[in-house]
Amino acid sequence: MFRGDVHKSMHALKQKGDKAFAVLVDPDSVSLKKVDELAALCNDAKVDYLFIGGSLMVTNHLNACITQFKKSSNIPVVLFPGSPNQVSKEADALLYLSMISSRNPELLIGAHVVSAPMVKESGLEILSTGYIVIDGGAPTTVSYMSNSAPIPADKNDIAVCTAMAGEFQGKNLIYMDAGSGAKNPISEEMIRDVSRHVSLPLVVGGGIITPEKAFNNCKAGAEVIVVGNAIEKDENLIKEISAAIHQAKVSV
Repeated sequence: MFRGDVHKSMHALKQKGDKAFAVLVDPDSVSLKKVDELAALCNDAKVDYLFIGGSLMVTNHLNACITQFKKSSNIPVVLFPGSPNQVSKEADALLYLSMISSRNPELLIGAHVVSAPMVKESGLEILSTGYIVIDGGAPTTVSYMSNSAPIPADKNDIAVCTAMAGEFQGKNLIYMDAGSGAKNPISEEMIRDVSRHVSLPLVVGGGIITPEKAFNNCKAGAEVIVVGNAIEKDENLIKEISAAIHQAKVSV
Protein backbone atom coordinates (compact mmCIF):
# COMPACT_ATOMS: atom_id res chain seq x y z
CA MET A 1 0.00 0.00 0.00
CA PHE A 2 1.49 3.32 -1.10
CA ARG A 3 0.64 6.63 0.51
CA GLY A 4 -2.12 8.20 -1.55
CA ASP A 5 -3.68 4.92 -2.66
CA VAL A 6 -6.67 5.10 -0.29
CA HIS A 7 -7.59 8.59 -1.47
CA LYS A 8 -7.24 7.54 -5.11
CA SER A 9 -9.26 4.36 -4.63
CA MET A 10 -12.17 6.17 -2.94
CA HIS A 11 -12.33 8.85 -5.61
CA ALA A 12 -12.20 6.17 -8.31
CA LEU A 13 -15.37 4.69 -6.78
CA LYS A 14 -17.24 7.92 -7.45
CA GLN A 15 -15.92 8.20 -10.99
CA LYS A 16 -16.67 4.59 -11.96
CA GLY A 17 -19.90 4.03 -10.04
CA ASP A 18 -18.23 1.33 -7.94
CA LYS A 19 -19.04 0.54 -4.31
CA ALA A 20 -16.86 -0.49 -1.37
CA PHE A 21 -17.25 -2.08 2.05
CA ALA A 22 -15.43 -0.96 5.19
CA VAL A 23 -15.49 -3.08 8.34
CA LEU A 24 -15.25 -0.91 11.45
CA VAL A 25 -13.34 -2.33 14.41
CA ASP A 26 -13.16 -0.86 17.90
CA PRO A 27 -9.84 -1.97 19.46
CA ASP A 28 -11.55 -2.08 22.85
CA SER A 29 -13.86 -4.83 21.57
CA VAL A 30 -11.36 -7.29 20.09
CA SER A 31 -8.53 -9.49 21.33
CA LEU A 32 -5.44 -10.09 19.22
CA LYS A 33 -6.65 -13.66 18.62
CA LYS A 34 -9.94 -12.23 17.37
CA VAL A 35 -8.03 -9.92 15.01
CA ASP A 36 -6.56 -12.98 13.24
CA GLU A 37 -10.04 -14.43 12.76
CA LEU A 38 -11.35 -11.09 11.54
CA ALA A 39 -8.55 -10.78 8.98
CA ALA A 40 -9.40 -14.21 7.56
CA LEU A 41 -13.10 -13.32 7.33
CA CYS A 42 -12.38 -9.97 5.67
CA ASN A 43 -10.00 -11.56 3.17
CA ASP A 44 -12.54 -14.22 2.27
CA ALA A 45 -15.34 -11.67 1.87
CA LYS A 46 -13.18 -9.29 -0.22
CA VAL A 47 -13.65 -6.39 2.19
CA ASP A 48 -12.21 -3.16 0.76
CA TYR A 49 -11.11 -1.26 3.88
CA LEU A 50 -10.66 -1.84 7.59
CA PHE A 51 -11.60 1.23 9.64
CA ILE A 52 -10.22 1.11 13.17
CA GLY A 53 -10.85 3.38 16.14
CA GLY A 54 -13.22 4.09 19.01
CA SER A 55 -14.71 6.91 21.01
CA LEU A 56 -12.95 6.03 24.26
CA MET A 57 -10.03 3.59 23.81
CA VAL A 58 -10.03 2.00 27.28
CA THR A 59 -7.39 -0.51 26.18
CA ASN A 60 -3.96 0.39 24.84
CA HIS A 61 -3.45 -1.99 21.96
CA LEU A 62 -4.36 0.05 18.87
CA ASN A 63 -0.89 -0.47 17.37
CA ALA A 64 -0.91 -4.17 18.20
CA CYS A 65 -4.33 -4.68 16.59
CA ILE A 66 -3.23 -2.98 13.38
CA THR A 67 0.07 -4.86 13.24
CA GLN A 68 -1.68 -8.18 13.85
CA PHE A 69 -4.26 -7.51 11.14
CA LYS A 70 -1.66 -6.51 8.57
CA LYS A 71 0.28 -9.73 9.15
CA SER A 72 -2.62 -11.62 7.62
CA SER A 73 -4.18 -9.15 5.21
CA ASN A 74 -3.35 -6.59 2.52
CA ILE A 75 -6.62 -4.74 3.07
CA PRO A 76 -5.88 -1.03 3.70
CA VAL A 77 -6.17 -0.04 7.36
CA VAL A 78 -7.69 3.40 7.89
CA LEU A 79 -7.77 5.10 11.28
CA PHE A 80 -11.20 6.38 12.34
CA PRO A 81 -10.11 8.30 15.45
CA GLY A 82 -12.38 9.24 18.31
CA SER A 83 -9.75 11.47 19.91
CA PRO A 84 -6.50 13.26 18.95
CA ASN A 85 -4.28 10.56 20.47
CA GLN A 86 -5.59 7.77 18.21
CA VAL A 87 -2.76 8.01 15.70
CA SER A 88 -0.69 4.99 14.69
CA LYS A 89 2.13 4.81 12.16
CA GLU A 90 1.18 1.18 11.58
CA ALA A 91 -1.98 2.18 9.64
CA ASP A 92 -2.14 3.18 5.99
CA ALA A 93 -4.31 6.27 6.24
CA LEU A 94 -6.12 8.53 8.69
CA LEU A 95 -9.62 10.00 8.41
CA TYR A 96 -8.89 13.53 9.62
CA LEU A 97 -12.40 14.12 10.89
CA SER A 98 -13.91 17.57 11.19
CA MET A 99 -17.43 17.27 12.61
CA ILE A 100 -19.01 19.81 10.30
CA SER A 101 -22.50 19.06 11.63
CA SER A 102 -21.37 20.26 15.06
CA ARG A 103 -21.19 23.70 16.63
CA ASN A 104 -18.55 22.52 19.08
CA PRO A 105 -15.28 24.25 18.07
CA GLU A 106 -13.20 21.42 19.53
CA LEU A 107 -14.59 19.02 16.95
CA LEU A 108 -14.31 21.53 14.12
CA ILE A 109 -10.68 22.59 14.65
CA GLY A 110 -9.57 22.46 18.31
CA ALA A 111 -8.65 18.76 18.48
CA HIS A 112 -6.96 19.07 15.10
CA VAL A 113 -4.59 21.76 16.38
CA VAL A 114 -3.61 19.49 19.27
CA SER A 115 -3.04 16.47 17.04
CA ALA A 116 -1.39 18.21 14.06
CA PRO A 117 2.27 17.66 15.09
CA MET A 118 1.62 13.96 15.80
CA VAL A 119 -0.26 13.54 12.53
CA LYS A 120 2.51 15.26 10.56
CA GLU A 121 5.19 13.09 12.13
CA SER A 122 3.24 9.88 11.51
CA GLY A 123 3.71 9.98 7.75
CA LEU A 124 0.18 8.63 7.29
CA GLU A 125 -1.94 9.41 4.26
CA ILE A 126 -4.34 12.07 5.50
CA LEU A 127 -7.93 12.14 4.26
CA SER A 128 -9.63 15.40 5.22
CA THR A 129 -13.13 14.23 6.09
CA GLY A 130 -16.32 16.23 6.57
CA TYR A 131 -18.00 14.20 9.32
CA ILE A 132 -21.78 14.61 9.59
CA VAL A 133 -23.70 12.99 12.44
CA ILE A 134 -27.36 12.18 11.75
CA ASP A 135 -29.93 11.34 14.43
CA GLY A 136 -30.29 7.56 14.55
CA GLY A 137 -33.21 7.45 16.99
CA ALA A 138 -31.15 6.74 20.12
CA PRO A 139 -28.43 8.46 22.13
CA THR A 140 -25.06 7.38 20.72
CA THR A 141 -21.53 7.50 22.02
CA VAL A 142 -20.44 9.96 19.37
CA SER A 143 -23.18 12.47 20.28
CA TYR A 144 -22.47 12.15 24.00
CA MET A 145 -18.69 12.41 23.69
CA SER A 146 -18.85 15.28 21.21
CA ASN A 147 -21.42 17.23 23.26
CA SER A 148 -23.14 17.99 19.98
CA ALA A 149 -26.66 17.46 18.67
CA PRO A 150 -26.99 15.39 15.48
CA ILE A 151 -28.83 16.63 12.40
CA PRO A 152 -32.49 15.50 12.62
CA ALA A 153 -33.18 12.43 10.50
CA ASP A 154 -35.87 14.19 8.43
CA LYS A 155 -33.90 17.36 7.69
CA ASN A 156 -32.44 16.40 4.34
CA ASP A 157 -31.89 20.03 3.38
CA ILE A 158 -29.61 20.62 6.37
CA ALA A 159 -27.60 17.50 5.58
CA VAL A 160 -27.27 18.56 1.92
CA CYS A 161 -26.13 22.08 2.76
CA THR A 162 -23.71 20.79 5.39
CA ALA A 163 -22.15 18.36 2.91
CA MET A 164 -21.92 21.07 0.26
CA ALA A 165 -20.17 23.35 2.75
CA GLY A 166 -17.70 20.56 3.53
CA GLU A 167 -16.89 20.18 -0.15
CA PHE A 168 -16.44 23.93 -0.59
CA GLN A 169 -14.03 23.87 2.38
CA GLY A 170 -11.83 21.40 0.50
CA LYS A 171 -12.65 18.11 2.23
CA ASN A 172 -11.63 14.87 0.49
CA LEU A 173 -14.64 12.86 1.69
CA ILE A 174 -18.08 13.28 3.23
CA TYR A 175 -18.91 10.77 5.97
CA MET A 176 -22.52 10.59 7.20
CA ASP A 177 -22.94 8.56 10.37
CA ALA A 178 -25.96 7.64 12.48
CA GLY A 179 -23.52 6.47 15.14
CA SER A 180 -22.71 3.20 16.82
CA GLY A 181 -25.84 1.63 18.29
CA ALA A 182 -28.23 3.66 16.14
CA LYS A 183 -31.78 2.31 16.08
CA ASN A 184 -32.47 3.84 12.70
CA PRO A 185 -29.99 4.00 9.84
CA ILE A 186 -29.76 7.09 7.64
CA SER A 187 -32.63 7.16 5.16
CA GLU A 188 -32.04 6.40 1.50
CA GLU A 189 -33.75 9.68 0.67
CA MET A 190 -31.18 11.68 2.63
CA ILE A 191 -28.29 9.70 1.12
CA ARG A 192 -29.71 10.28 -2.38
CA ASP A 193 -30.13 14.02 -1.82
CA VAL A 194 -26.62 14.47 -0.44
CA SER A 195 -25.04 12.33 -3.17
CA ARG A 196 -26.72 14.41 -5.88
CA HIS A 197 -25.32 17.66 -4.51
CA VAL A 198 -21.67 16.78 -3.87
CA SER A 199 -18.96 15.41 -6.12
CA LEU A 200 -16.97 13.86 -3.26
CA PRO A 201 -17.07 10.17 -2.29
CA LEU A 202 -19.85 9.59 0.23
CA VAL A 203 -19.21 7.27 3.17
CA VAL A 204 -22.26 6.08 5.15
CA GLY A 205 -22.43 4.19 8.45
CA GLY A 206 -24.49 3.58 11.56
CA GLY A 207 -27.40 1.21 12.09
CA ILE A 208 -26.78 -0.85 8.94
CA ILE A 209 -27.54 -4.41 10.01
CA THR A 210 -28.74 -6.20 6.86
CA PRO A 211 -27.34 -6.82 3.37
CA GLU A 212 -30.54 -5.32 1.95
CA LYS A 213 -29.99 -2.00 3.72
CA ALA A 214 -26.36 -1.88 2.59
CA PHE A 215 -27.44 -2.58 -1.00
CA ASN A 216 -30.14 0.10 -0.92
CA ASN A 217 -27.76 2.67 0.54
CA CYS A 218 -25.40 2.00 -2.36
CA LYS A 219 -28.24 2.39 -4.85
CA ALA A 220 -29.10 5.69 -3.17
CA GLY A 221 -25.60 7.04 -3.79
CA ALA A 222 -23.19 5.93 -1.04
CA GLU A 223 -19.75 4.91 -2.31
CA VAL A 224 -18.51 3.30 0.93
CA ILE A 225 -20.68 1.44 3.47
CA VAL A 226 -19.31 1.11 7.01
CA VAL A 227 -20.55 -1.62 9.34
CA GLY A 228 -19.27 -2.31 12.86
CA ASN A 229 -21.73 -3.24 15.62
CA ALA A 230 -23.78 -5.66 13.52
CA ILE A 231 -20.67 -7.63 12.63
CA GLU A 232 -19.63 -7.89 16.28
CA LYS A 233 -22.93 -9.68 16.90
CA ASP A 234 -22.88 -11.86 13.77
CA GLU A 235 -19.61 -12.30 11.88
CA ASN A 236 -21.41 -14.11 9.04
CA LEU A 237 -22.77 -10.73 8.02
CA ILE A 238 -19.32 -9.73 6.73
CA LYS A 239 -19.61 -12.01 3.71
CA GLU A 240 -23.30 -11.33 3.14
CA ILE A 241 -23.02 -7.54 3.36
CA SER A 242 -19.86 -7.48 1.25
CA ALA A 243 -21.58 -9.50 -1.50
CA ALA A 244 -24.57 -7.13 -1.45
CA ILE A 245 -22.40 -4.03 -1.70
CA HIS A 246 -20.28 -5.36 -4.54
CA GLN A 247 -23.40 -6.50 -6.38
CA ALA A 248 -24.81 -2.98 -6.08
CA LYS A 249 -22.06 -1.54 -8.27
CA VAL A 250 -23.24 -3.82 -11.07
CA SER A 251 -26.92 -2.95 -10.79
CA VAL A 252 -26.83 0.77 -9.98
